[in-house]
Amino acid sequence: MTGLPRRQQNRIAKERRILDAALKVFSETGYSGATMDGLAAAAGLTKPTLYQYFESKDQLFSAMMLQKRDQMLDVFEHPSADGMVHDLHAFAWDYARTVMRPDLLSLARLIIGEVQRFPEIGRAYQTSGPDRLLKGIMAYLDQQRSAGRLAFDDAELAAQDLWGLILSAPRTQALYQPDLDLGQDVLARYINNGLRVFLKAYATDPATDLATLETLLSAHPMPTGEP
Repeated sequence: MTGLPRRQQNRIAKERRILDAALKVFSETGYSGATMDGLAAAAGLTKPTLYQYFESKDQLFSAMMLQKRDQMLDVFEHPSADGMVHDLHAFAWDYARTVMRPDLLSLARLIIGEVQRFPEIGRAYQTSGPDRLLKGIMAYLDQQRSAGRLAFDDAELAAQDLWGLILSAPRTQALYQPDLDLGQDVLARYINNGLRVFLKAYATDPATDLATLETLLSAHPMPTGEP
């Protein structure tokens, strides 16, 4: 942001503060329990100031979910010069470190609990989060198919397979057992196995890609980043 005008830098910083506060409020109170008054207070702003950035609770909720999706997709939108296997490994850990965060798990639990009474909440969550993330994964996999590195008939199914293989089981456990402590080594066990299975199923040269993965895991089993 250093090249931007000071006013624009301040606006971006304030918007991030609002989004961080929104995640805290939504994860603690749920969607229906959150109010613009409470969201403004959590961000250290007046309610009129909050409305200058977000016109409604719906808009703020969607922006919050989009921010997290964008963070997870960064490696796919800016691929590494090291190649597809490195990208898949980096994405898997970006994804794990995001969705396994206690505040995001709390938010997901609250939405699951509210969706029967307020189906629009589930739709907002699905549209702003999982659906957009899925489209980003599909776009990257399509690029790799066009480059001859992957082979599949249905990009959505391939993306769902990648998604499910790397983290579905431990995230489900964490959703329904809030006191469960899954360490990095446990996540690595699922992620690494999921990547191996995905490459065996979809890579056009699985032997080479699997060898690349094993070399990568030996050198960098868990990429650095926020847990």
